[in-house]
Amino acid sequence: MLSHLVYLSKRTPNCTNEEIDKILQSCNKNNKEFDLTGVLLYSDKQFVQYLEGEYNEIFGLYDKIKDDPRHNQIVLITSGPIENRAFPSWQMGAKKMDFDSIEFQTYMSPSEQADFKKILEGQENNNALTLVKKFFK
Repeated sequence: MLSHLVYLSKRTPNCTNEEIDKILQSCNKNNKEFDLTGVLLYSDKQFVQYLEGEYNEIFGLYDKIKDDPRHNQIVLITSGPIENRAFPSWQMGAKKMDFDSIEFQTYMSPSEQADFKKILEGQENNNALTLVKKFFK
């Protein structure tokens, strides 16, 4: 079943920009084999990642992600079935952000901005997919 998953985590000090490059290279190499797509929003302190693919594949990858020493305090924000992929051609899109002072350049209502900030605080949110997509318009 086609599904999605969004999680938040804290970036560890040993996760340098070179390590981010390695993560993205690995995603671009391996995700195609497992038919996984998605995006990674990251800052100097946090990650928000959206994954989509077959249920067993994304949760298998999520189990591996939880063991990665480049981040910790991993929180599952939302997951569930989807009808279509939001990012069908991206093994892993990425965007660096400053989550401490987000400037919303894509229109987001005040309630959407508040919801995104709740995601960054690790609170579950059923609008996570919609909000993450807005950063890649």
